[in-house]
Amino acid sequence: MRIIHLLPEVEGQEMLYIQTLVEEMTEENARTFANIYRARRKDPQTVLLMALIGLFVVPGLERFYLNQIGMGILYLVTIGLCFIGTIVDIINYKKLTLEYNMKVAREALSAVMGTT
Repeated sequence: MRIIHLLPEVEGQEMLYIQTLVEEMTEENARTFANIYRARRKDPQTVLLMALIGLFVVPGLERFYLNQIGMGILYLVTIGLCFIGTIVDIINYKKLTLEYNMKVAREALSAVMGTT
């Protein structure tokens, strides 16, 4: 099954990773996986927006959004590590999002395979 049919919003490395996870699944399991994954994944553009807001308003907002609470608190207390950490996050927002989404995909895979 092609993942593009189940998750058309996924692209690039994320799509390749998800495709490898679902290639051996039944159609029903792949649909269940897609539903769980879609509900939990984060959009890279939203992470970028959060990082930009973090630069000017609330440092670490993108880290809180990606469930990195410790780093979020650190950014909040240190004003985004003196803005440098936030600027790095703005540059690397796609990588941060991909890492988070890969973790979510593994959790969704465990949920689907645990129910069969």
